[in-house]
Amino acid sequence: MTTRLEAYMTEHAHQVSDRIGPGSVSVTRTGQRTFEGMNERGSTVLIGPAEAEGHFTPGELLKLALAGCAGMSADRVAARRLGDDFAMTVWAHGTSDSDNRYSRVDEELLLDLSSLDEAERAKLIEVMVKAIDRSCTVARSVHGSIDLETTIDGTPV
Repeated sequence: MTTRLEAYMTEHAHQVSDRIGPGSVSVTRTGQRTFEGMNERGSTVLIGPAEAEGHFTPGELLKLALAGCAGMSADRVAARRLGDDFAMTVWAHGTSDSDNRYSRVDEELLLDLSSLDEAERAKLIEVMVKAIDRSCTVARSVHGSIDLETTIDGTPV
């Protein structure tokens, strides 16, 4: 455990597991249906129902994990072609079904590929899709459970 994490846990209600290590996360109850999530490095996020201001719902966190993973997976290959300072926003759209599960999430990677000719654009999108398919642990984990549709720069892939 790091000093920062020890200090944080001393200040807050987080109890320490003897199994904490790389990949460990926790949630500690902060109120009725509200929690504070924390990773082993001491980073935190507020989790709760949609009506809890300043909190993410668990479903929003799932979609953030998908969007963040897709963005991180595609980032290196896009930066090689577009430069390190390119802008990209990744959205994940979807709501739970009547049976209280996510059966579909649509990912949308928004970035400006207008400086590329059509062949270069198509090639970059292809390489980005391969990078996401190969490297996005979250998408690979939900594959088969959630229909995950991806669009890059307006192109369904």
